[in-house]
Amino acid sequence: MTNNDVMRRIRYIFDFSDSKMIELFALADLQVSRSQISDWLKKEDDPTFLSLNDPEMAIFLNGLINEKRGKKEGTPPIVEKRLNNNIVFRKLKIALNLKDEDIIEIMKLAEFQISKHELSAIFRHPSQKQYRACNDQFLRYFLTGLQKKHIGEDTPKGHEKN
Repeated sequence: MTNNDVMRRIRYIFDFSDSKMIELFALADLQVSRSQISDWLKKEDDPTFLSLNDPEMAIFLNGLINEKRGKKEGTPPIVEKRLNNNIVFRKLKIALNLKDEDIIEIMKLAEFQISKHELSAIFRHPSQKQYRACNDQFLRYFLTGLQKKHIGEDTPKGHEKN
């Protein structure tokens, strides 16, 4: 999934307005404009589409964490230069204060079964033998389950291939 796809889905799930999106970036110390938000949310075939790079996505997710959990004292979190689905998933887990059991229930809402052991492999360090990469489909199932939990409906038309 692209960063733009994930951001679009998060915005839809939590019904964030443009102003709220701008606020989330600001909570992680990045000022963005309404036009940037608009261009990031457009589909790839739109001529004014703007790709959301990894550091910008990391800042957005850090802002979401700050919004949902409160800003930590001391040094701000490191903004990753490169993101992968495992990092995105971990940041969403932190922001939403989810435990493994919560994630398993969310995945069930998306009609996907996962064991606690399989889930823990996704949150391991890549150098560990049990590490498992979080693929696009897995992240998509999680976001679909999250959507069903928060707004209680199926994926809207046009979002199923994000």
